[in-house]
Amino acid sequence: MSNGDLAAPGSEMEDADTRAHTSPARANLELFLVGLGALVVSLSQSILIPVLGDLQTRYGESANWLLTATLLVGAVSVPIMGRLGDMFGKRLILLVAVGSLTIGSLIDAVTSNIGLLIVGRAITGASAAAIPLGISLLATLMPREKVASSVALISAMLGVGGALGLPLAGLVAQYSNWHVLFWVTTIVGAIAFAGILLVVPESGQRDGGRVDLPGAILLSAALVCLVLPLEQSAEWGWGSVKVWGLLIAAAVILVVFALVELRRAEPLVDLTALRRRPIVITNLASICFGFALFASFIGTATFVEAGTWTGYGLGSSLFVGGLTLLPSGIAMLLFSPVAARLIALRGAPQTLALGAVVVAAGWALRIVLSGALWEVILATAIVGIGTGIGYAALPSIINTHTPPTEIAAANGLNTLFRSLGSTLAAAIGSSILASSLVYHVVDGQVVGGAPSLTAYRWLFAVCAAAAILAAALVLTVPHRQVPVEAGAR
Repeated sequence: MSNGDLAAPGSEMEDADTRAHTSPARANLELFLVGLGALVVSLSQSILIPVLGDLQTRYGESANWLLTATLLVGAVSVPIMGRLGDMFGKRLILLVAVGSLTIGSLIDAVTSNIGLLIVGRAITGASAAAIPLGISLLATLMPREKVASSVALISAMLGVGGALGLPLAGLVAQYSNWHVLFWVTTIVGAIAFAGILLVVPESGQRDGGRVDLPGAILLSAALVCLVLPLEQSAEWGWGSVKVWGLLIAAAVILVVFALVELRRAEPLVDLTALRRRPIVITNLASICFGFALFASFIGTATFVEAGTWTGYGLGSSLFVGGLTLLPSGIAMLLFSPVAARLIALRGAPQTLALGAVVVAAGWALRIVLSGALWEVILATAIVGIGTGIGYAALPSIINTHTPPTEIAAANGLNTLFRSLGSTLAAAIGSSILASSLVYHVVDGQVVGGAPSLTAYRWLFAVCAAAAILAAALVLTVPHRQVPVEAGAR
């Protein structure tokens, strides 16, 4: 199938006519504002991790729902809002996403009631769609020569925000009140919202249509049944009837969803397009990348924060533990334009495979290097370089094999698969770390416990294997010299 088969007639020409005289300064400002929105959304997804222990002390097990509510709403909203963006305007739905972040963060900034805090985090969850919407919007707005680098930058924000969120949260946890975290995301979210509203134009690529309510309800139910047991597996246990019952329910509902969607004239998810081999392979690779990135969060800060009695821990503070991930986030940011150049030279599949191999090399170093803080930072930064390259290449493959009128929905689903990889990493990683423990004994009494070095090494090995699998998968994707998004202008 040629690129011409994918493109909607006239849509690219209309955008080209509309934006032909866009100045470089204006394009850079639009990129900055959309990127700022993507950054703060990604930031909001990780800022609670360092302070969750304090919140659990204050609110008990209810505090876990501050993460779970965000994850569940995010999983449901990403594919639905992506489709709405294709139908009614990518900028419009991007504003809804960034607005959800701002409102949800404001609620959490001004209250200490656990019920309201969970409501605020649930509203914030809808903002997860901002990154795929931003990718799709910029693919149609940016001048031709800036499309690849702009898409790469926004895609990398998914990792950059997480890497920046941990040191920020660690600093706040150490020296201030956790409410400050929500004030930060409220203020930055409001700035991004106002900037996008006033400066960034709407895309001309909209196909209208009717909202597929049956599809939305079925997909929402399936994702809740899939994500909830994975998120709660550490608490419920893998032998729990609730875990397997919900997973089976998710499988059944997904089958029903597929049967319904195949019969609808305007489906929520175009399953025919989703079954294209390059799309399937890229989404599978996205799960592997999402796994490796989130495992970096749970396998780095806690590693260096562990007490020296563990035999590997450095006894670092929350702030220092978060800072170990900062070079990784900076590497993702710096290497996104490098990835754009590699995509132009070698194609997105080969670029993605290269990123995956670099990630695997970083995890291999983590297995053998653990004696000093600089060794952990070095290996984690290498993982960040590979993640930045890989994340930049993912939307390029998706956009190449997707019609312009379905780009937001396709990127939303790809982001969902990345998130599922992160959810799997949290579930499987926690199980691996809990499988082998060392205990702190003082005067014959056990006063604490932590995962053993062996458990961490097994986690790193699983991450390396997942990255190698991603590389092997994407090398089977054909390379197209002219991606769909390059024809936007």
